[in-house]
Amino acid sequence: MKKIAVVFASAGLMALAACGERPANETANASNAVVENVVENAVNAADNAANAADNAANAANNTANAM
Repeated sequence: MKKIAVVFASAGLMALAACGERPANETANASNAVVENVVENAVNAADNAANAADNAANAANNTANAM
């Protein structure tokens, strides 16, 4: 009987440990996704700024060529 009680107690504790780890992993994954999104947004913002600069240069060239 003692062995069975130990097995059930171990299984119960392992189940609790697994439940405790899952939300932590999900939180870590969500945090990683947020960081990836922030980095991706920063890269996109830099690309947009570069495109805006190119557009401004093209507009200036077009104006110069029109004169």
